[in-house]
Amino acid sequence: METITPPTVVWTRDTAQPEKRDVWTAMKRGFRCRCPRCGEGKLFRAFLKVDDHCSVCGLDFTPHRADDLPAYLVIVIVGHIVVPTVLWIETNYSPPVWLQLAIYLPLTLVSALALIQPVKGAVVGFQWALRMHGFDENAPSDIPPV
Repeated sequence: METITPPTVVWTRDTAQPEKRDVWTAMKRGFRCRCPRCGEGKLFRAFLKVDDHCSVCGLDFTPHRADDLPAYLVIVIVGHIVVPTVLWIETNYSPPVWLQLAIYLPLTLVSALALIQPVKGAVVGFQWALRMHGFDENAPSDIPPV
């Protein structure tokens, strides 16, 4: 008599039945500095230090890789806001240079400091939604972490 062996199960995204994660919702929640899963727990424990886990749903934030977030990303975002404003004011009103420096330099600094935490939160939400850098609970064990 011949024994029948069950077929080898190959891990795929379809067989794991993961929870659905909407990228835009996770990024919006992260931009508001909230947990990308539940939207209620705090994402940061300090200004730029991501908490270890969500206090509401218990999501583990340790796999995130947003500590590598380059500061130039925030500067680029701020530049896309400040430069068109500067050009509009310059072409319509032409204020003196001393006044421009007195306004635009502090505006740029304050805008960069105000946006760096929300942008980092959006990056963490993006990583969670796409199951990047250890946020995938069902990943096969033979894949090394990045």
